Amino acid sequence: MNKILLISVFTILTLNVMAQEKIVQTAGRTQLGEFAPKFAELNDDVLFGEVWSRTDKLGLRDRSLVTITSLISQGITDNSLVYHLQSAKKNGITRTEIAEIITHIGFYAGWPKAWAAFNLAKGVWAEDSAGEDAKAAFQHEMIFPIGEPNTAYAQYFIGNSYLAPISREQVSIANVTFEPRCRNNWHVHRAKSGGGQMLIGVAGRGWYQEEGKPAVEILPGTVIHIPANVKHWHGAAADSWFAHLAFEVPGDNTSNEWLEPVTDEEYNKLEQNKQ
Repeated sequence: MNKILLISVFTILTLNVMAQEKIVQTAGRTQLGEFAPKFAELNDDVLFGEVWSRTDKLGLRDRSLVTITSLISQGITDNSLVYHLQSAKKNGITRTEIAEIITHIGFYAGWPKAWAAFNLAKGVWAEDSAGEDAKAAFQHEMIFPIGEPNTAYAQYFIGNSYLAPISREQVSIANVTFEPRCRNNWHVHRAKSGGGQMLIGVAGRGWYQEEGKPAVEILPGTVIHIPANVKHWHGAAADSWFAHLAFEVPGDNTSNEWLEPVTDEEYNKLEQNKQ
């Protein structure tokens, strides 16, 4: 059964469902609290505090997609669209995807509306242009492809990551690429017996850390053995793109348990120690 799974870091199966995160919004009370307190309450507590927070029903990325499509279709290109474009980016929609999304909307909602939306989206995703150049340069450093954006599991990562399946025969192998500072949440590869994961550094510089132990630097050729049922995280260094091959170790009753994010404080501390 486990043979057909992708690497367990991206596995669909999870042992525990992460607690539902409540969206906190204060814009209503800040801007309209005195003039229209009830509207402010509905905006902050109901629209965002309840509807947007029902991520167990529909993820934040999909909610962003629905929202920006609705706003652009109505020709709304004010600060509200800018806010939701920024949220869409935060929720994992990439520069390439937003360009395709707005192009698609243009055919159904109208070309002028698409033009207006593009003018705002270019500003929101402006810094990603430089990122695309850096990504292309990094691709030249390794023989394996960077792959596609890992948007489906963006909620378990800080920053952007990419996944390129290398082999699905015998042992699942994938090349996982992280932009600078990107790292996955603390997580555990659960297994009744066997299981775990092995990482091999491919390009760039990254980190691996088990709970309660010092972080280990990963360079091209570094091999990391991750036992089953051990809490850990891995990702890129602050100043470098990073890629590793991930090998899923076969086992019984394997699953992946996603836990809390690696805080900036935790991450910056190990980067400072490196210096």
